[in-house]
Amino acid sequence: MSDKIIKNGRVVADDRLTVSLAEGEVPADIAVPAGPVLVPLAVWQARREELLARARSGEVGVWLAAGEDVAALADDLGLLQIVGLHFPKFTDGRSYSAATLLRTRYGYQGELRAIGQVLRDQFNYMTRCGFDALQPQAERYTDEQLEAAVASIDDFTQPYQRSVKDPLPLFRRVERGTGREVQQ
Repeated sequence: MSDKIIKNGRVVADDRLTVSLAEGEVPADIAVPAGPVLVPLAVWQARREELLARARSGEVGVWLAAGEDVAALADDLGLLQIVGLHFPKFTDGRSYSAATLLRTRYGYQGELRAIGQVLRDQFNYMTRCGFDALQPQAERYTDEQLEAAVASIDDFTQPYQRSVKDPLPLFRRVERGTGREVQQ
């Protein structure tokens, strides 16, 4: 069964499985299913050589738990077509910072996917931090709700703060007194 995700501003079907470690499971021993998957960082680190060819083809991606250091993937970012960042609960914003670091400091150009507690109220913020794929929990939203969410992502057209999407703050983007945007 495929789930729906928002990818590059569109609702699309997605068959990628997110592999998790159960309590007591050893990363080197976990079964990695065939087909498109996201594996935890610990599994990637334990089985990197085995998963490398699948990663280069885009079949295998890596996801980081909130609080895991993105620097642990720095040397492999050129090999990975997809990186997932987990939101364990809606009040935990560490993955926003990780996304910004991946896009700005590390220059990651591949798909950056938000997984876990991915809620509509946060979609705009997630895209501003560099996420281009948003994966709400399966069956949380209907297709109509996802389409409405896509339409609402750009409700805030002129954010004050700088972001991955808008590297200049509003006062640098708009001429004072005229309200006109400054050409960058």
